[in-house]
Amino acid sequence: MAAGGAIVLNSSIGRSKGLPGNSVYAARKAGLRALARNLGAELVGCGIRVNSISPGPIETPIINRTQGLAAEDVPAALEMMREHVPMKRLGTPDEAARAVLFLASDGASFITGIDIFVDGGLASF
Repeated sequence: MAAGGAIVLNSSIGRSKGLPGNSVYAARKAGLRALARNLGAELVGCGIRVNSISPGPIETPIINRTQGLAAEDVPAALEMMREHVPMKRLGTPDEAARAVLFLASDGASFITGIDIFVDGGLASF
């Protein structure tokens, strides 16, 4: 990758919230966050920026497989997620994508080593 390039890794708020049954997933996502921070430090001298995003509950097809629940239990689980998000809704794929596009753009040319939560305030409050 040439100078001026940007890498954006996809972590998760799961890395920062203690949830039963989430240990392996959280460890993987925490590793990606650490990778972004360390690669950022290693590549900054090459003019390459490295950042990450940490989405919260995003309305994608995979969310319907929440915690291995039976199909009939998924709507109630999704409603409970919405209630826990301060903005009272799930995020959209476009909202997560816009955060990635920003970090990859020249608009973020002085940003490296950071993580953006795209979670409607879930990890912050």
